Amino acid sequence: MPEPELKFEVLPLSLVGMPGSGKSSIGREVAKRLGRPFVDCDKVVEQRAGCTIARLFERDGETAFRDLEAEVLVTLLEDRSSVVATGGGAVLRAINRELLRTRSQCVFLNASPAFLWQRLRRDRRRPLLQVAEPEERLRELFVERELLYRETASVVIDAESAPFDRLVATILGHVGSGVQAP
Repeated sequence: MPEPELKFEVLPLSLVGMPGSGKSSIGREVAKRLGRPFVDCDKVVEQRAGCTIARLFERDGETAFRDLEAEVLVTLLEDRSSVVATGGGAVLRAINRELLRTRSQCVFLNASPAFLWQRLRRDRRRPLLQVAEPEERLRELFVERELLYRETASVVIDAESAPFDRLVATILGHVGSGVQAP
């Protein structure tokens, strides 16, 4: 009697974390090393909106941005071979967390607010940080989101404790080829 054939499912890899945690740069390199396509969710949102995220926030508000982000995320995770860098706030919606948790291998790139501030202090593209006290706002966002990232991801990586290449290698070691057991 022949043995039953096992079927394995390839899942996309998704990266979640605060702005400045390295989702795009690390994701791009992980995708390259895996031979998979890389997609930045924020870039696709901008393409669909026909404007920058900052302009979309200004023109239509955060809710419209989050609606479009959720639509884009569903589409991006349909490509089973992709590596997806999400926007920092993608985990704010329960439906996105569930999607990331169940339809991708999700990695949380964790970094402290102090580390993130050093990276972002001169960045003028991020609408949620264009406030009177951006460093304090970054800390508030971290407190609001950290548990949501942890709830969503199956792997947590300390994004500030190792050089870039070691972070990439650590992620590759955790996710391998992206094949999940049946």
